[in-house]
Amino acid sequence: MDDLAFDDLKLFARVAALGSLSAAARERDVPVSQVSRTLARIEKTTGVRLLHRSTHGLSLTAEGETFLGYCLRITGALDELQGEFAQQTGGASGLVRVAASTVIAQYILLPSLSELHRQHPGLRVELDVNDRLTDLVRDGVDIAIRSGSHLPDTQVARALGHLGRALYAAPAYAQRAGLPQHPSELHLHRLITNTAAPHLNQWPFVVDGRALKLPVEGFWRTNSTGMAASMVTQGLGIGRLATLAAEPLVHQGILVPVLAEFVDDQPVPLFAVTSTARQRLPKIQACIDFWVEWIAQDRQASVRAP
Repeated sequence: MDDLAFDDLKLFARVAALGSLSAAARERDVPVSQVSRTLARIEKTTGVRLLHRSTHGLSLTAEGETFLGYCLRITGALDELQGEFAQQTGGASGLVRVAASTVIAQYILLPSLSELHRQHPGLRVELDVNDRLTDLVRDGVDIAIRSGSHLPDTQVARALGHLGRALYAAPAYAQRAGLPQHPSELHLHRLITNTAAPHLNQWPFVVDGRALKLPVEGFWRTNSTGMAASMVTQGLGIGRLATLAAEPLVHQGILVPVLAEFVDDQPVPLFAVTSTARQRLPKIQACIDFWVEWIAQDRQASVRAP
């Protein structure tokens, strides 16, 4: 076992989490053959078979499960040690992998990166952008930006703000097609819906003091929240967008609210989620602290804007 390095343990843990040599190789930007040789060396060093290989992918042997447990404990302890030393030196540096939906990444995180770099020049950020629920361990993610507060014991969350959704259109669309004055007029307009999240196509309103949900049929459809936002800003129709992303665009004149007096934006908490083992790392703390302040300032600017 003396021949094994910390990086060998990290690689094995990533292969086990991803279930694929090619996925682990892509994540490290190395050839698959290099990953395969490292795993073969690990198995030769341990003297046992750690992985079952088949056309369906990889799975752990009983010995592999035991080895993985030690890998996670050892690499976790190393992360904590790095965090302790980094806290003493006061430096936040290194690569931070952040997962977020396309609309949060494009309209909230992306505009913040220049200022984050100015405040913490030693930090580097990799954005993992998609609309699915990220598994921190499987996907090798340090911070996930998500709504909802139901977390396993191995994760902690810090509130960034609230994520509501409301209706918006581009000024060009409003000039061309007009805007509805009542929810009952929406069927006269070109609506933009999300095929990956059908629940987002039940648009909530409050009419005469009564809550109602209006199922809408999309003229334009997409499986991406970011693409839906782009469709709206391009003047293709009316869409239901995250208010945290859309309100700054309203005050820039890029979007206009639609049926604001009727829309129920149904805000839910937005969190930065990280693992309990990594929460004390200065690079993680620095990013989360920064985005808490950034989103608060962005929200205040939207409220103050005329």
